[in-house]
Amino acid sequence: MDISVIVPLYNEAESLPELEAWIERVMKANGFSYEIIFVNDGSTDASWKVINDLKAKSAAVKGVCFRRNYGKSPALNVGFERAEGDVVITMDADLQDSPDEIPELYRMIM
Repeated sequence: MDISVIVPLYNEAESLPELEAWIERVMKANGFSYEIIFVNDGSTDASWKVINDLKAKSAAVKGVCFRRNYGKSPALNVGFERAEGDVVITMDADLQDSPDEIPELYRMIM
């Protein structure tokens, strides 16, 4: 697998479908094999339901759910432990990071 995208999140239900679709478009346009690992850091909104809905639609989507909020570092650590890609990229769930930057990051690393 080429790329693992780790997305730690806390109460980001509304942005997750758009982020997943954007990552998928970029990966397919560039011919990358990939996975998206959403790490739900104890969200109190519908984030976990949204992640499960995305998992049902795409084999590339994986999810981890913490029972309570532990913080970004533990969420990233779990994502790194589960990542299977040759390159691991982290992104915020709030759409501040652009998936369009992934191909260039990948080329810089490889």
